[in-house]
Amino acid sequence: MPHFDNSIFITEIKTPIGDMVACATDQGICLLEFKERNNVAKQISRVSAYFKKEMIPGHNTSLLKLQEQLDLYFNKELEEFNLPLDQAGTDFQKSVWNALLEIPFGNTISYLELSKKLGDPKAIRAVANANAANKIAILIPCHRVIGSDGSLTGYAGGLWRKKHLLNLEDQRLDKQLSLMDNL
Repeated sequence: MPHFDNSIFITEIKTPIGDMVACATDQGICLLEFKERNNVAKQISRVSAYFKKEMIPGHNTSLLKLQEQLDLYFNKELEEFNLPLDQAGTDFQKSVWNALLEIPFGNTISYLELSKKLGDPKAIRAVANANAANKIAILIPCHRVIGSDGSLTGYAGGLWRKKHLLNLEDQRLDKQLSLMDNL
């Protein structure tokens, strides 16, 4: 694999719920976003500026493993990703993203519960904003955060994708969401 200290590799990843853009430094995955997301170009630019490295098309070991693990995940053969991450964000954002990594596969948590877990129930808006700023979709499971009333709330990739990911992780949720759709 090529090794470029001043570069971030960028490639396209195919998934059953849409094409994604993936980026990785030598330290790990730093971006995984749905390709048609409105501000994906801005996210790529922010990651490049954060690490002070240029983007170059290609793959490194992390990106090759990412494709393999995403394929296993979508085939219901993998519940926990084992990939190095190189998060681009503030210390507070990283603390929220690390808390998201602790949400077990097949489970959800509300924004309020997440705020309490981080030690400040009044920081719910800041926690929600940090969740929305997550640049590594699926691997950092921001899709597992729901409203306090159990509703599916904002997801940059679209609520239909959030529902798909949650259904993939927990088949029982599909029945719950179907009941909610009928209300």
